[in-house]
Amino acid sequence: MRRQIAVIGGGVCSLEVALQAEAVGAELARRAIVVVNGGLGGVMEAVSRGAKREGGLVVGILPGQDFAGGNPWLDTVIPTGMGHARNVLVVASGSAVIALPGEHGTAAEIHLALVLGRPVVALGAWREIEGVHYVEHASSAVEMSCRLCGWQD
Repeated sequence: MRRQIAVIGGGVCSLEVALQAEAVGAELARRAIVVVNGGLGGVMEAVSRGAKREGGLVVGILPGQDFAGGNPWLDTVIPTGMGHARNVLVVASGSAVIALPGEHGTAAEIHLALVLGRPVVALGAWREIEGVHYVEHASSAVEMSCRLCGWQD
């Protein structure tokens, strides 16, 4: 089975956050790690784009029922029709979770990941949530996630 990491963050984001998310996606792809995300815009689109530009595999777990609802960088689309409830599927699908800035949905995903026992590495936000590992750089987020999963490259 291929290794998988979920990447979460806002459906709308700044250029700075988008560039961080792209860098995370690219680094995951270089390590042959499947990127799982919520499949929409913002952080999700940026991480997908970064992974695809490096030849990675990207899975989008969509809140709606329409296959066409995801961003253009997805390889596999899973339409759930579950709305925000699909967030548990996103975080459960990664051996670890990398969290970028977002809003309530991202905060909920972080807490769900922690409840499920998934390590959470935060980049650019979420310092205040107990149990979250905070880093300053995209490469550090991927490196720490791999280390927390016990993966040796």
